[in-house]
Amino acid sequence: MIKPKKLEIGDTIGIVAPASPADKDEIEKAYKKLTKMGFKVIVGKNCCDKNGYLAGEDEVRAENLISMFSNKDVDGIICLRGGYGTPRILDLLDYELIKNNPKVFIGYSDITALHIAFNQFSDLVTFHGPMAASDIAKDFSNFSRDSLLNSVSNEEFNPLIKNATEEIVTINDGIAEGQIIGGNLTLITGTIGTDYEIDTKGKILFIEEIDEVPYKIDGMLNQLRLSKKLEEAEGIILGNFNNCVPSGSGNSSLTLEQVIDSMIKPLGKPTISNLQAGHCEPVITIPLGVNVRLDAGNKQLTVLERPTS
Repeated sequence: MIKPKKLEIGDTIGIVAPASPADKDEIEKAYKKLTKMGFKVIVGKNCCDKNGYLAGEDEVRAENLISMFSNKDVDGIICLRGGYGTPRILDLLDYELIKNNPKVFIGYSDITALHIAFNQFSDLVTFHGPMAASDIAKDFSNFSRDSLLNSVSNEEFNPLIKNATEEIVTINDGIAEGQIIGGNLTLITGTIGTDYEIDTKGKILFIEEIDEVPYKIDGMLNQLRLSKKLEEAEGIILGNFNNCVPSGSGNSSLTLEQVIDSMIKPLGKPTISNLQAGHCEPVITIPLGVNVRLDAGNKQLTVLERPTS
């Protein structure tokens, strides 16, 4: 895997919008906070464009993303927000250009589609972490900032990934090592049967989700089960499942925990849950495409190599 050059104070970060747009005030807040962190900032041309729930036409969003990778003045790239539309541009990107211009690339949620594609087609280590408008422009804690900087810029990289306060939960005991991949469950499932299908063989699969009721989580995990994606993984990490609870009152439903017990536990693979990565605050930044060691019994996740060069 290709490791991007670490970011340093004074480097330039480009904000891109491969999914949905954001309001100008959110972009301005993110700009100011990133500047306060010591970075120069370039805002992508389409960040305020609105084409329904998309930040402009597909070709425009793809072109702006590629331009940030090809721009020699840009040292790192952070996504504006998630939302919808990222998978629509997967077949419009130049993965060889991205491979030849490796840069820190940060995002989550709908951006999962790009993480999978960049990891598999550009051999690029990427970062499942906070986004400009969704996180940095809002109540961005010191823990979240430090976790991000630890992965993308710190000279002394701390390899141990841990929660700010909440306890990690062991689902299945055991130890597994492998390359960590994944992201949002909906986006992972959406790759099945396409040229961009996630490869979980021998890897540690990370999954997070938001606002999906348990029966939909059940259906998506079952899709991963039937397609052998869960079976082929060495270990599984369940991140934050924000507001994934039954809807309405009086409706008969399994809980999220019951779904996990029926879908994940029988696999017998080393598995932890409640890692605070995904749609949450504080939020952990996870480097994707690097080798990690999952010690589920001791509730420890350790990155075995520095994610930047």
